[in-house]
Amino acid sequence: MTNDDLHLLRAAGSESDVPAGVLLIERGQPAAGLFVILDGSVVVEAPEGTTRALGSGAVIGERGLASESGTRTARVRATSDVRVLAVDRDEFNRLTAEHPSLIGRIAEATA
Repeated sequence: MTNDDLHLLRAAGSESDVPAGVLLIERGQPAAGLFVILDGSVVVEAPEGTTRALGSGAVIGERGLASESGTRTARVRATSDVRVLAVDRDEFNRLTAEHPSLIGRIAEATA
């Protein structure tokens, strides 16, 4: 993602602090939005049992927004105190309608 992308997301979302150990996303729950990790680290636990550590600049929760079911596909837990930018589904949909290339850059940030 570019700095301009992050600026768009910041204008559409809200920042919050999440303590270490807190569950940000639970698999199977409705996907209400996505998170950008601004500071700190999280671990993504996939259904097949694999885990992946992510840090600043990572985007999480976007797959649930894109899925037909609209549900979360993985579990994500803060492994340190984390500062996140939360963007809800409606704002994300508005942003991507106005800036279609944003979807591709978010996908690159999650790869």
